[in-house]
This record gives sequence, structure tokens and C-alpha cells, in this order.
Amino acid sequence: MAAENVLVLVVLVAAAAGAAAWRRLAPGSFWFCVGFPVRWAWVFATWPKVAAGCKLSRKRNRLRWSLEVVPLVSTSASTSYTQRRKVRTVAVDKAPRFGLPRPTSLGWRVGVRLHDGQVPADYQAAAERLAHAWGVHSVRVLPDKPGRVVLVVNRVDPLTDVTASPETGELLTVRPGMLETGMPWIMDLKVMPHWLNAGATQSGKSTLVNAIIRGLAPQPIALVGFDLKGGVELTPYAPRLSALATTRAGSVRLLDGLVSILEDRMTLCRTAGARNVWQLPEEIRPVPVVVLVDEVAELFLMADKSEKDEVAKTATGLLRVAQLGRAFAVYLIVSGQRIGSDLGPGVTALRSQLSGRVCHRVNDPETANMTLGDLDPAALDAARAIPAETPGVAIVAGQDGTWSRARTVLITEDEAEHAAKTFAHLTPAWSDLIRSLTGPRATVDDPAVHPPRAA
Repeated sequence: MAAENVLVLVVLVAAAAGAAAWRRLAPGSFWFCVGFPVRWAWVFATWPKVAAGCKLSRKRNRLRWSLEVVPLVSTSASTSYTQRRKVRTVAVDKAPRFGLPRPTSLGWRVGVRLHDGQVPADYQAAAERLAHAWGVHSVRVLPDKPGRVVLVVNRVDPLTDVTASPETGELLTVRPGMLETGMPWIMDLKVMPHWLNAGATQSGKSTLVNAIIRGLAPQPIALVGFDLKGGVELTPYAPRLSALATTRAGSVRLLDGLVSILEDRMTLCRTAGARNVWQLPEEIRPVPVVVLVDEVAELFLMADKSEKDEVAKTATGLLRVAQLGRAFAVYLIVSGQRIGSDLGPGVTALRSQLSGRVCHRVNDPETANMTLGDLDPAALDAARAIPAETPGVAIVAGQDGTWSRARTVLITEDEAEHAAKTFAHLTPAWSDLIRSLTGPRATVDDPAVHPPRAA
């Protein structure tokens, strides 16, 4: 017996060591073959208790049969007894039914059938409690179809370490980072042409701009900048910018030039019988233009009434570019620390045209509301919960109403500046962009919108 016990102990130790080595050397296959089956068995076994604790169960009446002993004949000497069945109604907790789980590299997805009277918001309110009960990083609730939701469970945080190249090799497409699903975060300007990028200082807003510049610099496009903070943010990337406005007056003139470009492209498309520039033959198709706006609030702030006309012209110009840009290959990426309705109706109107939304950690609720408030309320709650120690983490929302947590890959200013200098030879001259079908525009030689050229 002693020898058999020793043999069993040796086998158990060897199995444990082998499992530990398997988990360390091939964590993916270990999770799918061992980790997930064990974890799901535990989740399934404890689901009735967890559902009741999260108030997701419902009381259901059930019939219960029992045997009751009753006296049949009673005399002074003895008493006879008999048994009879008794039916009674009891209330029991009924947990929602799971569908078939589907393991993922980060956790699992499983459908849940709602009880009568339940809505997806009930599960969204319980998501944090479910995450703690199952010992996972997060539980995301996605509406699936009437009477059903999908629980997306992440056992670890996929955004802890994000390393990827922003370049995708596709025109007007960049890969700024990663989504919480483990999939790459793709910004395709041809699909979603205009973006709003909000975030406080040190939240990752500038890092996203760096990643966008790094990803777009090698592409045959024009980049145009607005930087009313004296040009300190975008001037280092001037070798790759066809034009850069650093003053309010320069911004008005640059916007006039962009509107002129749109008008020229309208004429070109109308003459060729095309609805947009992408239907034009490649030999006459104009160069796409991506407009980068840093600190949009500076374009709308007024020190006194004398600036009212310039602010109105700025708001009108930006709005026209946003409304007409998609069809004529002019795209907006608007960034800002504070984006509130107190800046004027122009900001609200512009916001409605920016279908892509990125909300980093912000200092005031109004900015989060302006960025995500007209979308899913759960996205707004998630944005307000972004901790300060996770720069680069943001809530990304698209025009279809879906949203996800994401994190930008760390691209430093030096890397973005190096890309701007490396691909400076691809920068179209502003005079070539502004040239009309009927002749050059008056703003061709405007020094207020010309960035300093690299030697």
C-alpha cells in the first residue's frame, strides 16, 4: 500500500508540473483545453446562486407533492394511521437560461434568455457584480435579439499592453491601437469620415493624434492642420503638412481655402457625372485631404465682441467641411480638452457631423456628454470610469451606435516627427491643392497658412 500511495503521489505531482508548464509555454491552448472547461463548469454550477444574488432570478410557482400521515381509527387502546398525498404550491428561484458558451482567447461569450419583464439594462446594471462573482476582469452586455442578451466575459484586461504599428497599408486607414475584444482598432476614414477626439491633459488624446499622423504619413494624401495654441502641437509635423493655421485670422483663411477645394471638387464631379470623387477615373481623382484640428475650443472662444465675426466664420467653415467633406475626400479629425455647449451652437452643430467618437478621461461631465451623450448611456458611464493611471484608454463609438473600450498604442512625438520628416516628399503643395478649375485662388500665397518647410 505504501508503494502504491507513493506512485499515486508521484503521478499527481508530475501531472501538476506538466499542467503548469503547459500553461506557461502555451497559455492559449491550455485555456481552450483545460482552463475554459473547468471555469465554465464552475460558472454553470454556481449560476442559480449568482443570478439570485444579482437579482436576475424570478420567483416561479411550482407544485410539490408530499406525504401526510393522518390518524385513521382511534381507540382507547391503540390508534391506526394512514398516509395520503398532499399537493402544495411553493415559490422557487428560477435563474435565466444560458445558451451554448463560445470560448475566446480572452474569456468567453454566452447568450442568456431574459425572463418575462426583463430588459438588457437589468444585466448592464448587474455586470460589475457578475464580474466580481466570477472573478474576471469585466463583463460586457450586448443586446442580441428580443428576449436575449450576450454576455462578453474578459478574464484579463487586453488593454494592459498594446503594441502595434499604426500603418495598415490601406488608403485613409490607420490602426491606432486595440479594442477590448482583442481585435485591432481600425479607423477607416472612407467608412467613417469625421472623428471627435476628446480628452484631458495626459489622457492619451495627443498620443492618438501621433498615431494617426504616423499611420497617415506614408500615404499619398494631404494633411492640413489647425493649431491655435501657437502651433506648438502641430508645428513639429510641418514637413508633412500642406498648410498649418496658428492664428484665428489664419484659420478663417485656411477654411476659406478648404471650402474652395470642396467647391472645385463639386464642379469636377458634376462635369464628370460622378456622385463623389471615388467614382472619378483615377487619373483625374483629386488627392484626399485630412484636416487635423487641435484644441477646437480655441476656435470658438471669444475674448470680446470684436472676435464674433471671425468665430462665426470659423464655425460656418468647419460645418461646411464636415457636411460636404465625405463625398469630396476631405476628412476632419477634431481634438479638444473641453467640448461643451457653452462654446456656442456651432460646436453642437459640428459635433452632430462627427460620427466617429473617441472619449478619453475628461475633467468635466459636459465634455463626456457632448462626446458620447447622444449614444448608448452605458458608453457614457464607461467613459466616466476611466482611471487616471491608464493613459491612452478611451471609449470608441461608431455611427452604428456600438461602442467599445480601446487603448492607443504609444507613439511618441519623436516617432511621429520622424515619420513626418521621412515622408515629407509626399506632401502636396498648398498651391496645387487650392488651384481651381478656372485658375489659382487668391489665398495661394497666403503666408498665414503655410507651415515652415523642412530643409
